[in-house]
Amino acid sequence: MHSEASGSQASIGLCGSGALSHVYIQYPPLRCNISGSKGLFYDDGNKLLLCPTSDQVLSWKVAPFEPDIEPTSDAVSEGPVLSVRYSLDSKILAIQRSSHEIQFWNKSKGNSLRHRCKPESEKILGFFWTDSPPCNFVLVKTSGLDMLTYDSESQNIQLIESKRVNVNWYIYTHESRLVLLASGMQCKSFTGFQLSSAGIIRLPKFEMLMAKSEANSKPVLAAQDVHIITVYGRIYCLQVDRVAMLLHCYRFYRDAVVPQGSLTIYSSKLSVSVVDNVLLVHQVDAKVIILYDLFAESRAPVSAPLPLLLRGYPRASMTSRPCSKDDGSSNLKPTYEDETTIYSDEWTFLNPDLICDTTTGLLWKVYLDLDAISASSSDVPSVLEFLQRRKLEANKAKQLCLDLARTIILEHRAVGVVAQSMEVLMTSYSRAIKTGSYFKGIIADKILSSDAQHAHNPRATADEFSRGDLRGGPIKIVSSVVPNEYARSSAFSDSDSEGMIGPGSTSSKLVTGAQSSGTKVPKSSLESQFPGPSSVPLDANNAEQQESQISTAAISPDELYRFVLSSVDEEMTGDPSYLLAIIVELLRSATLERIRVYPSLYVLMIQLLARGERWGELGLFVIDKILEPSKEVAYQLLESGRQHPPTRKLGIDMLRQLFLHHDYVLSLLQDGYYLEALRYARKYKVVTVQPSLFLEAAYASNDSQHLASVLRFFSDFMPGFKNTSDHVTYGEILRQMNAPCVGAA
Repeated sequence: MHSEASGSQASIGLCGSGALSHVYIQYPPLRCNISGSKGLFYDDGNKLLLCPTSDQVLSWKVAPFEPDIEPTSDAVSEGPVLSVRYSLDSKILAIQRSSHEIQFWNKSKGNSLRHRCKPESEKILGFFWTDSPPCNFVLVKTSGLDMLTYDSESQNIQLIESKRVNVNWYIYTHESRLVLLASGMQCKSFTGFQLSSAGIIRLPKFEMLMAKSEANSKPVLAAQDVHIITVYGRIYCLQVDRVAMLLHCYRFYRDAVVPQGSLTIYSSKLSVSVVDNVLLVHQVDAKVIILYDLFAESRAPVSAPLPLLLRGYPRASMTSRPCSKDDGSSNLKPTYEDETTIYSDEWTFLNPDLICDTTTGLLWKVYLDLDAISASSSDVPSVLEFLQRRKLEANKAKQLCLDLARTIILEHRAVGVVAQSMEVLMTSYSRAIKTGSYFKGIIADKILSSDAQHAHNPRATADEFSRGDLRGGPIKIVSSVVPNEYARSSAFSDSDSEGMIGPGSTSSKLVTGAQSSGTKVPKSSLESQFPGPSSVPLDANNAEQQESQISTAAISPDELYRFVLSSVDEEMTGDPSYLLAIIVELLRSATLERIRVYPSLYVLMIQLLARGERWGELGLFVIDKILEPSKEVAYQLLESGRQHPPTRKLGIDMLRQLFLHHDYVLSLLQDGYYLEALRYARKYKVVTVQPSLFLEAAYASNDSQHLASVLRFFSDFMPGFKNTSDHVTYGEILRQMNAPCVGAA
């Protein structure tokens, strides 16, 4: 494992979580310092950190990242180790013994097969396992690629195809399934192949840009200056130009490699990480990190350059910790100060978000501090866009978005700023509805909470699933989290086309390497808990991705009402015009995205209009259907209309438009229109309203003729009414009302 970053050691202080930083590593790390180790190797196909010794290979599973995990071991024969990787099914261990020989070790049978190349004409640069149908093993040599198939049952290896290219060095990531072969005197000419479950794709040959330092000087591109990254399902290549102090970006398509611009760098020593689709550019000499969101339209960094932070380091500088040996025994070993060294010479950055210290045997995972990022910018719409795209910590991002929305309203920010923020949230929610990720988040939260308590509002969840896509059809829930329409043109990425190369693996899944059948080895790390696995290509359809991408930061209009607007309404005093303007902008954004708004938001809007006595505007909102008719809206109009009869009539009319016959009849009775209610009940056969309500209303009018009419109506049209207590009671009342008239006659 070669180091991609070097620099003078910088020992940091004991920083707490409140230090100013947007990116951090968490103490304790995963400890892999084993006596007799022949080096550390990262198997990105299986997410394993491998440590070979003289007679065994120890492996630690790094996804999900747990610093206290125990390694597993597999016995192997003695010999030199230049590289080592497990097959994707974890049955075979491939070990490069020399520059001309690969050994295949069958774990179940305990035997091996050796494969050699021609020592006089070529040498092995490396190898990797693949899930491509034509082959399962690729050997990279100075003469090109050998695509092989290894059969573990017959112990046979077969050459499928050779790609002849002069190769100086290569880079490969299992995440992208892409291998780049560097050739030429300056190593700036590249040939690329993507080997995925969809087949083998050969990219057109291309050259990378390199500035000249002097007239006759031709700089040579090194392997550590080229990085393959995958963000939002798109494959990019980043190239460091030390002379121009630029980081060139290229995007891969099926039939083209397109430059996507350049980023300014401030350090000649540089490396990159990707955390939750955010590009982290480590300026090693300056010891700061600059964050970029390649999906954004701007080339500007997400935030200002800030240092990498070590969190959770204990105050005590000298403690005793167990250190495992290869024989399973352990002894006490003092803590080294190297554990607190940031950007050590021995740091190696592993794709996409791991850092390995090859000297001390420590493995760190890189995390984003979303709280610090959200608090570092005053451009709230941009921050909301950034947070809405986060998946690894979707719940935290969602809560931060709600807090930001609430804060800008309470601070009375300009209506235009709040309107942009609402538009961002509604656009993200619409996208989550179309892709189904919002529903997957609801299902995940429901599963997690079902063991502890019932859902807070089960009806709301049922309504979410039953409302379709608001255009009449049901919503189709798909597995992808970011659809094709999510991609848009920007300075870094052209619009997606069918020619784009994606990771494309539909059958790969995370395996546990030696852990499936290996022997347990005592652990040598402190107990701690870490978040789940890092993000993986969106098109890979990995089992790991499906588990981690179960929720979204998208916020529905109902959640905005419950967690933002309702509480803001309680805290804000004075003229409600500002809050009303915010709700109007929210409705506008929801309408543009064809999003259904729950009645609770309309109810709040009616309350604000009534509070400001803006009856004319309220009437126009109802007549123009800006306030979507519903039972809740109608009843709020009835309630607010106690102060304004025309508004109350709007509520009664809305009940009739909604064919809420029972509620309409009751409203007429409450207003004293019992004869009209009686005629309506007869016309629409409303039998749910009790006769006593009509009789009470007629009696309250003190009109014996009306009471007699009501009694006769129910006697004629309601079977058995004459035998009820209501008929006896009100018949007696009618006789008493008519008695004075009879006596006078």
